Amino acid sequence: MSVSIQTKAVLWGLAGLGTWAATKALLAQKRKIDFRDKTVVITGGSRGLGLEMARLLAKEGANLGICARDEEELDSAQAELQSYGISVYAQVCDITNKTQIEHFIENVHQALGPVDVLINNAGVITVTPYEHATEADFRESMDTNFWAAFHMINAVLPQMLARTKSSTGRGRVVNIASFGGKVAIPHLSTYSTSKFALVGYSEGLRAELQKDGIYVTTICPGLIRTGSPRNAIFKGQNEKEYAVFKISDSVPFFTINSAECAREIVEACRYGEAERIITLPAKVGAALQGVAPNLISELMAIVSETLPEPGGIGERRALGRDSETSLSESVLTTLTDEAAERNNETLH
Repeated sequence: MSVSIQTKAVLWGLAGLGTWAATKALLAQKRKIDFRDKTVVITGGSRGLGLEMARLLAKEGANLGICARDEEELDSAQAELQSYGISVYAQVCDITNKTQIEHFIENVHQALGPVDVLINNAGVITVTPYEHATEADFRESMDTNFWAAFHMINAVLPQMLARTKSSTGRGRVVNIASFGGKVAIPHLSTYSTSKFALVGYSEGLRAELQKDGIYVTTICPGLIRTGSPRNAIFKGQNEKEYAVFKISDSVPFFTINSAECAREIVEACRYGEAERIITLPAKVGAALQGVAPNLISELMAIVSETLPEPGGIGERRALGRDSETSLSESVLTTLTDEAAERNNETLH
């Protein structure tokens, strides 16, 4: 191949990239929405990342419907969010129960109006060697991290479709998946399984609903400093598992502040993006999984060898807050502890 032909190929490639960039920017502006006076539902909105997103949307004038299992946390979150001068509807809801989901969405509709934006954020994390992972653990993760989002979407979809077809608005659905839904993480097999399912469902749903003006966004964050490890579930050598998890969740630059992560998610929703992977390590890992899956597999096997061995409490479960040690309460976890205080994670 002559130099001139190579040069032409490069120029054509650059022209193609430029055209795509311009098209992407044009589509983003066309799809951009204002959250003021919109009805936004956030599952798991009483603490952690859900509460951080609720704060940002409240500042923009959105009216919020939030649900969680804990009434005390909901009351605390509702009081804070109402201080922004918006309407907030809060309801205790077990999102693994389809009937409760339907009642919650109907009550939001009655209190705030049709749902414009749904953010499926609630989830469960179980940290365990595979030897101690049970069928019940996998079912719980699927029920909470996948089926709950599925039923929540089906509950709001008729409202969204009716409004988009009458040209009175557009719908938004945001599914908070995980980097663990792109790359399977050792000792998080139940979590990754459910998040892989959510990613596939979310991507397929976007393709089918876009023609109706409903934009589905898949969010795949890396580690976020929300303060949530104390409310996660640990099995096996639970104290060691918790210490590793909490310290990993606290490392600067490797993790992201929960407020900054929430801002990225809100922006992705605002412009109707298809997907946003958050944190540089997550982006690099997802890219490598796409081009070098065997390399990632070998790396994950090495990571697995560094994690605690099976044993300890075995298949029994312990919350993070019941697994504290001097290591997990050391200076190494300061950022996570600060996040827990800020994000309603320490009421229990």
